[in-house]
Amino acid sequence: MNRSIIIGTLAGLGLFTALVVWVGASEITISVLAMGWGIALVSAFRFALLIFDTLSWRALLDRGNRPSLPWLFWSRWVADSANTLLPVARIGGEFLRAYMLYQHRGGGAIAGASVLVDVTAGIFTQVLFSTVGVFLFFVIVGTDSDTTLNLTLGLALFAGGMAGLYTIQRLGIFTRLARFTERAIRREYWRNLTGSAIEFDNAIAALYRKKRPILACCFWRILGWVFGTGEVWLILYFLGQPISLAEAFVLESLGQAARSAGFMIPGGLGVQEGGLLLVGSHLGLTAEIALALSLAKRARELLVGVPCLILWQLVEGRGIWHRLRNSR
Repeated sequence: MNRSIIIGTLAGLGLFTALVVWVGASEITISVLAMGWGIALVSAFRFALLIFDTLSWRALLDRGNRPSLPWLFWSRWVADSANTLLPVARIGGEFLRAYMLYQHRGGGAIAGASVLVDVTAGIFTQVLFSTVGVFLFFVIVGTDSDTTLNLTLGLALFAGGMAGLYTIQRLGIFTRLARFTERAIRREYWRNLTGSAIEFDNAIAALYRKKRPILACCFWRILGWVFGTGEVWLILYFLGQPISLAEAFVLESLGQAARSAGFMIPGGLGVQEGGLLLVGSHLGLTAEIALALSLAKRARELLVGVPCLILWQLVEGRGIWHRLRNSR
């Protein structure tokens, strides 16, 4: 881990610990344990959401050369597990699935471009998702809350960053970045992942010219964000604190926005908890329940992600073993 990741991890861990100690670790633990086997249903629900993420990526790949849906789902599952459980600033998993696609189908420029455009679509649709969440928060809480203004300003900054990311891609700046990376790394192994700099930019531009795949990608992304509301509703139902779907929508949309804002902190540790605590307090949730909601989400990440990463390591290890045997 580089220095920024280490600092982010320590800061997130400190914030997380402070919130748990402030609210009360025993009270939070009791609330989470009250879910019982409900956490298994929440974990199963996550697999349904991964299907939407898989379909959004699949929409960007040419029909004649794209892998099967089960293989894409597997790659998406590995990437999601890496992003949520490993200190990779929520982008390491995206490099990983681009590499897996390159290994499986070749065409490094297409592999990298499809992932980059899919991530951009995810950010764009998250801005829309969070915008609706701020509006619902405004309707439910009222106009007198300073939190509404802060959320609106934060969302505006988020949208500005998304617009900048899109502009950078369309201006071809990745050509310069890729050339710098090629000179810095000087390894053919990594250069093959994105192809040449010009090929990478051309592949990105070609994808953006295909309006129907882009719209389909955004459609599946939006469905994924919206259906993610069901996870919050299910968790609070099993915690014995049922809420309306509108309130669940607000918690999910603004909680995800807070986590994205703290992308340099692995897993959004502490940031997710603080966001849910802040928003939940305006929706009538106690501090114990708000933090229990966040911890239930993290328990789901462990139940879904750890088996995947172990299985992925076994698969990769087996592949390396076979390659070594064949090279003898």
